[in-house]
Amino acid sequence: MDKGNIKSEAEINLMRESGQLLAKVFSMLDDYINVGVTTLEIDQKVESYIRNELDARPASKGQYDYQFSLNASVNEVVCHGVPSTYRLKGADIVNIDVTLEKNGFIADSSKMYLMPNASVMAKNLVKKTYESLCLGIRQVKPGARLGDIGAAIQAHAQASGYSVVKEYCGHGIGREMHEAPQVLHYGQSGTGQVLEAGMTFTIEPMINQGQAKVKTKKDGWTVVTRDKKLSAQWEHTILVTETGYEVLTLRADEAPI
Repeated sequence: MDKGNIKSEAEINLMRESGQLLAKVFSMLDDYINVGVTTLEIDQKVESYIRNELDARPASKGQYDYQFSLNASVNEVVCHGVPSTYRLKGADIVNIDVTLEKNGFIADSSKMYLMPNASVMAKNLVKKTYESLCLGIRQVKPGARLGDIGAAIQAHAQASGYSVVKEYCGHGIGREMHEAPQVLHYGQSGTGQVLEAGMTFTIEPMINQGQAKVKTKKDGWTVVTRDKKLSAQWEHTILVTETGYEVLTLRADEAPI
């Protein structure tokens, strides 16, 4: 089984730098994303900030012929929402998913933004999805297995009354955006690949308010819930350390996970 590249200390330091720069992107967006802004304007703001303020590159742009710097997934959009002239409305929730490359290494993270009039049900979905991410991250340490991550996420999501999207997963990351291994957000504890210090990968659960079934829209990118109910996602890039884990993309607004 391909376990992905074990990163050297020098490579880890470069990944750490990319992760810290990406965290700054979200700090900038915290004051920018509001009712009335379009998802295309968010994309343009992020690209300009990454290139001009951080002297880095938006790694999504040009990947798989994708022409934008981020995914903006609103309400029932599960992932891969394409930036457009859609203006955020008062009750919307939106996931902003950004990748950033600096000195040859890529970091990947996403954050949910809730508009002022988001419903109590929407807020709870977003909260429980974040909790699921954190519980998955807390499983990470040398000797643990990938199945431990998925099992923790699935158990919390389902106990909260939600479903886990199974078609999309986390992934190894480094010089390439998508490396081995695949990190499922469901599964059984004690199964799957054994984690080793120096591995870097994303954990990015997509949790649905209703059924887990999804479909891809005609644009070939945008994935939505089949029942048109809400979906939420959070994502971080994780390093397996000698004693546990480090969240390379941890943001200033977050407590240590």
